[in-house]
Amino acid sequence: MRLALPALMATLLLAAPAFAASLDVAWWRDGKTEVRQLRQGGAAPPAFDGARQVPLASLWKLFVYVYATDNKVAMPDYRCGGRDPEEVYCCDAGQSVGHDAALVQSCGLFFSPRRLMIAAAPWRQYWTGRLGSAPAGDFAWLSDPAQLAPGRLVRLDSLLRALGSIPAASRLDAEAALLRVVLDGRGAGTARWFGSQLRVKTYSWHGQRRTEERIGGAAGWLADGTPIWFGGAGGSSNVFEQWAPRLAASLPPVGVADDGGCVVVDYFKRYPIRAVRGERGVAVPGPLNGRYHVQFENGQNLALRSTGELMLLQEKGGRPQLRGRFGVNEYVARVLDREANAGEPEAAKALAIAARTYLQQNAVTVAGCQQIADSSATQRVSPSPATPAALAIARWTDQLIVDGVSVRYHRDLPSENTLAWTEAVRQAKQGKHYDELLAAAYPGGALSTVGNTGTRCRRLAQNEDWLARSVPRWRRVLLGEAGYEAPPQAPLVCALQSGAPYSEQSRNRIFMRPLATREDRITLAHEYLHLGLRRHPRGQDEEYVERLARRLVELNLEAL
Repeated sequence: MRLALPALMATLLLAAPAFAASLDVAWWRDGKTEVRQLRQGGAAPPAFDGARQVPLASLWKLFVYVYATDNKVAMPDYRCGGRDPEEVYCCDAGQSVGHDAALVQSCGLFFSPRRLMIAAAPWRQYWTGRLGSAPAGDFAWLSDPAQLAPGRLVRLDSLLRALGSIPAASRLDAEAALLRVVLDGRGAGTARWFGSQLRVKTYSWHGQRRTEERIGGAAGWLADGTPIWFGGAGGSSNVFEQWAPRLAASLPPVGVADDGGCVVVDYFKRYPIRAVRGERGVAVPGPLNGRYHVQFENGQNLALRSTGELMLLQEKGGRPQLRGRFGVNEYVARVLDREANAGEPEAAKALAIAARTYLQQNAVTVAGCQQIADSSATQRVSPSPATPAALAIARWTDQLIVDGVSVRYHRDLPSENTLAWTEAVRQAKQGKHYDELLAAAYPGGALSTVGNTGTRCRRLAQNEDWLARSVPRWRRVLLGEAGYEAPPQAPLVCALQSGAPYSEQSRNRIFMRPLATREDRITLAHEYLHLGLRRHPRGQDEEYVERLARRLVELNLEAL
């Protein structure tokens, strides 16, 4: 789902001349707008502040989503009939799209206030309550749902304040959906730089001075709820591809967000406990606060600390048992501390995601909490509070998991669908990023989010066979193209559920529909070229890639 646009529009939006020489970034914190300008040479861009007028573009859909979710407005799936050209952002004819996918894909037809029957009075009352005064003046754009329009200009600080007025509970669903933007939305592939720290709705619109130019970017929140906006020349997908590393480095420090979820850990299931001793002697059943020593029946001892999160229980027969209760990120950080360390950040990120995935796949749900045993046969969990470094890694990867395979890991023995820690550290020291480490350990999996695992690869054998027969015919032409490098292995071609075809470069995969027409074959050649030109600027020039793809398919026809 790189861009929900037909090939012609993608060419217009992403052509090389639209590449941005600067990117404007702004966020709202401590009652004021902070701004940054990122540059790539050339003359300095005009300075700006919170008074800048920016187009609302497709960001209006985010406000409708939040309002409808918070007020329990029915949001039935939108079914595509195939007649409205705007459905290209939504689904194929005869298919449907739900509210989360519609938000990520920017399906305006889904969020039409008229379709959702959103009345002006309750809408106005809702935003008045959020903003503390009637939506007038700077907030006039929020006064009537019928007046929301992509071309409407709004003050940047007004937009950020409106986003900041939405409490955490009200933005929860939107943030969960928007995490997918950097996984398989218009920011596909940039989770390498952002982890789960960016929860934004993308936009693309006409330039304010020259309508033939395009501007794009995104707005939403950081993981701690900080409202953020950024924009530059080109479509939103282009902006992500060009600016992701520098944008990630320029974002403000993200504060500590609430640790969601609940994990109950039964400690030392394979090692019977004889006694637990504290500073005042043998501990009695109940919450533990302070420093303790656990004495095991095998004669071993273990020191630990607790601030009430550990509970000493008494099993039938009088044997002591330790049980912990944590948020998910605290749990993941404790696994990282116990199984490895946070010294090599990229390897630690990969292990944190593997640990979170293992929890999702193996825990049982008891009284609303995930429950799992601390054991060398499952995964070991530190009984002491997580170190700050491990906790920072867990928070940076919050909600990220691997989907599509059963995940395992080991300290130093690599095997199928197993992350070997020592090997991950070795590769990280060579410059590999965490997503590359996960791709190597779990080649059949895909980076996804908890509760939203929709990127399994259902392989299209016909597409793969056609590509395997075609590549040798193309080799003479491709070797003459600057920047082309044959993918190390034949790409997997996976069935696309919705949206526009795209290539997943970090996993050497192509998502598209089954081959049926000549245009489908051109699409497959097009996405293959993105993989082959992945290290070269020409790989981002959609016009060049499309032209070369058509030439390659013509070679196939000549060979018949």
